Amino acid sequence: METFSVHGAPSEYILQEGSLDSLESRLQERGFQKVLIVHGEKSWAAAKPFFPSFHSVVIEEYTYSGECSLEEIEELAELVKGKSFDALIGVGGGKVLDLVKAASHFTGKPHVLIPTLASNCSPWTPLSVIYDEAGAFIRYDVFPVSASLVLIEPRILLTAPQSMLIAGIGDTLAKWYEADVQMAVIENKPVALMLSHYTARQCKDLLLQHSEGAISAAKSGSLNDDFIKVAETIIMLGGMVGGFGDHYGRIAGAHSIHNGLTILEETHHALHGEKVAYGILVQLVLEDKWKEIEQLIPFYQQLGLPQSLAGLGVTQINEEVFAQIAVKSTVPEESIHVMPIGDIISDQVSTAIAALERKYGNFK
Repeated sequence: METFSVHGAPSEYILQEGSLDSLESRLQERGFQKVLIVHGEKSWAAAKPFFPSFHSVVIEEYTYSGECSLEEIEELAELVKGKSFDALIGVGGGKVLDLVKAASHFTGKPHVLIPTLASNCSPWTPLSVIYDEAGAFIRYDVFPVSASLVLIEPRILLTAPQSMLIAGIGDTLAKWYEADVQMAVIENKPVALMLSHYTARQCKDLLLQHSEGAISAAKSGSLNDDFIKVAETIIMLGGMVGGFGDHYGRIAGAHSIHNGLTILEETHHALHGEKVAYGILVQLVLEDKWKEIEQLIPFYQQLGLPQSLAGLGVTQINEEVFAQIAVKSTVPEESIHVMPIGDIISDQVSTAIAALERKYGNFK
């Protein structure tokens, strides 16, 4: 078995109503006297009403440009070093938090994360997805140090766009399918992989059980147990799958299909988790797990997750389009190749998409 590294958890994690009230005292107990709060415009508008006044800790703010790019990381790191901040606080969605994690790594300064969306596991993981200035994916970096503190005010998450919550559910559902396809064939798993595999299964089970109630909470603006369960599944359990499983617990076929879909301009409006959700179905066709697909379809319909290309806004449904997706999703560096079902070529993926579209789409 290949070597893998375990990144278990942030040093401290708190999710409760009013959790930000204790922010200053928690910064002080860490010895932070001067901190930089990094946020986006929308995320700060959502979080600011819940922020306390600071009496002893000196704070400054920095509004990021909208991308976690190498240029932005360098600019933020220079600011942190130039003004001798003790720590960074990231307030926002995945890109803001990833930016803070990267700048923290390059400056050697600790960081605190306060998410404003329940749409990904970025608050939990010591990992940043790096983009170029135009927003195109470059790579992801894994860091040796996790957050000093993750502080979550669930009422902030509740006010986020429901589409982001649903996309987060789709993305986190993939944790099970992409981890299981790799781990199920490993007979003598190390304990860390056992934990990762079990946690991935919980991602699926808890989402199937609680998502409808969580979305109801988001619609009504009234916090409930379902919403908390789903938020923690997306943030905590989602992060633990890769944290304990390393590359065995990250991405496989579903995310490759997501990347393949980006070749179609019509899908650019669709959220990451929506495209990943469609990718789950294609991966399951490749595994010949049609019964699993049949069990998932009612859940997809309930949440409005796409079960066909038309659900992602694609109007031209033909074999040429399937081939375009398939070629991009099977380039040598793609994660689809970690699936232990032989060498996957573009023709197989194109055939799988066609089969799925015949059953659940408009392809004849």
